[in-house]
Amino acid sequence: MSSEDDGLRTDRRDFLGGLALGLGAALAGGIEAAEASPVDKSGGKAVDAALRHHIDTIVVIFAENRSFNCLFADFPGLAEPLSAVSPDRAAQRDRDGSVLPHLPPVWDGMVPVEQVVEHRAHKIGQDDLPRLANAPFALSTPEGDPLPTGLVTRDLVHQFYENQLQINGGRNDHFVAWGDSGALVMGHYAQTRRDLRLWQLAREFTLCDRFFMGAFGGSFLNHQYLVAAQPPLYPGADTSIARDMIAELEDGPGGIRLKRKADCKASALDGPALFVKSQIAPPAPGYPQFHAVNTMLPPFLPSPWPDTAKAGWADATRPIVLVPQHHETIGSKLDKAGVEWAWYAGGWAIALAGAAGDGQYPPSPNFQFHHQPFNYFAAFGPGSAARDKRLRDGGLGDTARTNRLIADAEAGRLPPVTFYKPQGNLNMHAGYSDIDSGDRHIAAVIDALRASPQWDRMAIVVTFDENGGWWDHVAPPKGDRWGPGTRIPALVISPHAKKGHVDHTTYDTGSVLRLITRRFGLEKLDGLVLRERAMAEAGGPPPGDLTEALDLV
Repeated sequence: MSSEDDGLRTDRRDFLGGLALGLGAALAGGIEAAEASPVDKSGGKAVDAALRHHIDTIVVIFAENRSFNCLFADFPGLAEPLSAVSPDRAAQRDRDGSVLPHLPPVWDGMVPVEQVVEHRAHKIGQDDLPRLANAPFALSTPEGDPLPTGLVTRDLVHQFYENQLQINGGRNDHFVAWGDSGALVMGHYAQTRRDLRLWQLAREFTLCDRFFMGAFGGSFLNHQYLVAAQPPLYPGADTSIARDMIAELEDGPGGIRLKRKADCKASALDGPALFVKSQIAPPAPGYPQFHAVNTMLPPFLPSPWPDTAKAGWADATRPIVLVPQHHETIGSKLDKAGVEWAWYAGGWAIALAGAAGDGQYPPSPNFQFHHQPFNYFAAFGPGSAARDKRLRDGGLGDTARTNRLIADAEAGRLPPVTFYKPQGNLNMHAGYSDIDSGDRHIAAVIDALRASPQWDRMAIVVTFDENGGWWDHVAPPKGDRWGPGTRIPALVISPHAKKGHVDHTTYDTGSVLRLITRRFGLEKLDGLVLRERAMAEAGGPPPGDLTEALDLV
């Protein structure tokens, strides 16, 4: 296997090491305020004034697990639509670096459990599709019809180390090799995309075609990145009950990679990639602490296992339960500035009511414990005033009677910074949610926001936490140890958004925080500064703050 075709490239590894201990030390101890602003290329004080004049409310809707290609591959006006990508660039390589002669099957089937959509039963097993060429393909039924967006497909692996191996230094040619779903990673919705409500909203407002997930990997880490621009810390993990969850890394051709299990097949044509546990990343050059990077559970209820002796707490004797976090978040920055904010989560009240838990993980698809990032922070622990004030129920369904977010929008009482996390079966996550249900729900929420008294001075950002394992052809820019990862969809919807526009500015999940920070004059989170500096050191522009998507001056 050549150094060009596997894992993280040596030049990337050297770059990360060469960022120096100052990056890790800064993340732990803070950065001077003088370094807190990247070069301003957006109009400076005029934009600041216009932003304050036009925007009072920022709403962030955080959906799940779709790459940009998966939903918007050939949207009009893209800098590089999927149809313009050459076969050589799209071709996937095997684990030894050779070009795959064809794609493997979709391991365990594309739709492994029978589902009825539009009065027709669907079940698509591992052997039900014809052999697929080594290329991206439109998701379809065995009969060749477009795959209905109301079907729930099988899930795909989406984890911290695997995502980096799949990106392969920007070539994006190891998604199949280091995935667990075979050919499915290369699928995308094609003919049916024009029926998506998000597609129509993108035509009306602004679609960002260079928006990357803030961190490599999965939902847990990218939710943490959304609120804190850094991974959670696990001090002393190597001497804790979670020591067996520390990633085992090894030197491989092309760089350091996660250790494979002994029964992992040599070729992607013979079976899915199998790796050891990797919830916690060990220290690395420039990053002297242990960080939680793959799914761990919150220390407070709702969480699957309660502490029977400590009301409101999860059972801390279970290794997968993370220790409480104490670093700053966008919430603490807003609090310091006296700006009101809230996190609305679908299913939150029901999950709290059933907080005794059933000992099962994952939980009901209507609520994901690890999608509630503030519930990991001591400041929002049981009994705290902040918990009751900031963490709110997002309800079930689409009406004001059952959804507090919509009720607050209709009454004109949304806080200036509002986060909304749809419940599981409405968030578009493969494995337990479908595209159509989430698309309908998010569109209904946006309709309610557009009817709100606050709409005239509102900006809505609709994006996805991460790619969910789905392939994308656009190379993420080089950054720091945590990301950016694969490209994901993002829409900016506002009376002040550019109309019918595709924004080619480079963004990441932290750009949402940059917009909030700029509008409300906040101190910048250390992780945002580190990302901006790292991307500039790598020769690229730092991520934007989404003001390029707005028509302000």
